[in-house]
Amino acid sequence: MSPVTVIGHEPAAVRAMTTYRAALVGCGRIGAFIDNEGTQEHAYSHAAAYEVCERTELVALSDPRTDVMAKAGERYGVPEAHRYSDYRQMLEEENPDIVSVTTQPEQRAEIVVFAADHGARAIYAEKAMAASLTEADSMVAAIERNGCAFNMGTNRRWEAGYEVMRSLIAEGQYGALKSLTVHSGYGLFNMGSHAIDLLLWLNGDSPVGWVQFHISEHADQIDGTRLREDPTGGGRLQFQNGIPAFLLDSGRGFEVEAVCERGVVTSLGGDFEWQVREQGGTNQLGKPILRAGRFPEFKRSSAAVNLIMDLVTSLDTGAPTRGGVRVARMNTELIFACLESHLHGGARVELPLARSELKLERELRTHTPTYERKAQ
Repeated sequence: MSPVTVIGHEPAAVRAMTTYRAALVGCGRIGAFIDNEGTQEHAYSHAAAYEVCERTELVALSDPRTDVMAKAGERYGVPEAHRYSDYRQMLEEENPDIVSVTTQPEQRAEIVVFAADHGARAIYAEKAMAASLTEADSMVAAIERNGCAFNMGTNRRWEAGYEVMRSLIAEGQYGALKSLTVHSGYGLFNMGSHAIDLLLWLNGDSPVGWVQFHISEHADQIDGTRLREDPTGGGRLQFQNGIPAFLLDSGRGFEVEAVCERGVVTSLGGDFEWQVREQGGTNQLGKPILRAGRFPEFKRSSAAVNLIMDLVTSLDTGAPTRGGVRVARMNTELIFACLESHLHGGARVELPLARSELKLERELRTHTPTYERKAQ
């Protein structure tokens, strides 16, 4: 297998180039403080990733919750003069190169469109992309008319272990890909967007032909065209290249499996462990069996920093990003196709989706972030 190249490990000559100014809209959990919740060794939040990335500087913050913003400013060294309760004022006065948008999906489209139309050269927007297909389309239009680089925060696309997994599939290390499965659970707009992005990424971002889906939780929270909660469920995505993919609400936790002709590659324990099983010997009936193989060694790194470096490389060179606004839009379309399938009795829904009037409109609640790292 050829060597795996992990985004973010650029030579010193590249790192010596321009330092890009970043601004953060939304100073809560994923924006600034999720790093305090666990034992991860690498930067996870947007703010922490900008701090670690050698090519970026976090220069401004925006959040209507001034107490949360003050804590973020203190933690990341952003002076009070560069903290704004109105993101519009921040973008107009600070003119950042990169804008992070870490609000909820219901608030995201308006901010991304404004940022793209007011000088942002690159945008790092959290998942899911938007609360409706109409809003997603408005984001695509704004990004493309302004020539912005764009990545959505489905960070596993930039995680080193999944890079190796994708390389094993793409290079046919265990024969042709036969199927993909993600055990996900949680909401479609939450972990579902991660799961869908991985299915796309591991299959080369091939287009999906149709989906079938069943909502197992919060179906009663669909009020006409309004989604009062983020639904959970499971189903099948059929790629146009013939590969079936399965989203399973199995209770197993976040795990990913690629079945190939001569082996199976698996991510276990929420990206904690990686396994390969490959053909080796036969059973009592003389049929081939799978035995434990060796998953290639790789260096773990911050997926958030890798994502940002992808944006930086795009700003440096004009090259497209690994994600991009069209892939993010495809992710969103699949979420709504799944919902439409459930509403039509589990029927197959063909892609591209003709239309969907559904919109995520929850009663949003504020949560106090974890300001201090938990004792280990």
